[in-house]
Amino acid sequence: MGNDALSADTSTALADVDYPAIQQSPEFQTLRRTHRGFVFPVLAACLVWYFAYVLLASYAHDFMSTPVFGSVNVAMVLGIAQVLTTFAVTTWYVAFANRRLDPLATDIREGIEADAAAASDTEGANR
Repeated sequence: MGNDALSADTSTALADVDYPAIQQSPEFQTLRRTHRGFVFPVLAACLVWYFAYVLLASYAHDFMSTPVFGSVNVAMVLGIAQVLTTFAVTTWYVAFANRRLDPLATDIREGIEADAAAASDTEGANR
């Protein structure tokens, strides 16, 4: 899949692709907007969650040392929640990328490869 399926002629033609023009294309802008629309809000929420934990650990010693059960306190529970949040966000992003980003990226890549193949065919016919 991907570049493995490219012939040598197509690979040579890919070197001549106008990548700045692709970055300005509506399809690429849609991909970029979709990616940023997911990543930036999730990043902001995760940073708030992380800094809240750090600030609580630094300034709310009494609250963080409150026992929850046995010798497990609030700080331990929130620390484990930090790790679980990381796994949850990663899983969420992978599902989002598979569902929304990968089809857009595949369409863009296939368009580039088709144009490169057509260019290499035209070049080969001109020889």
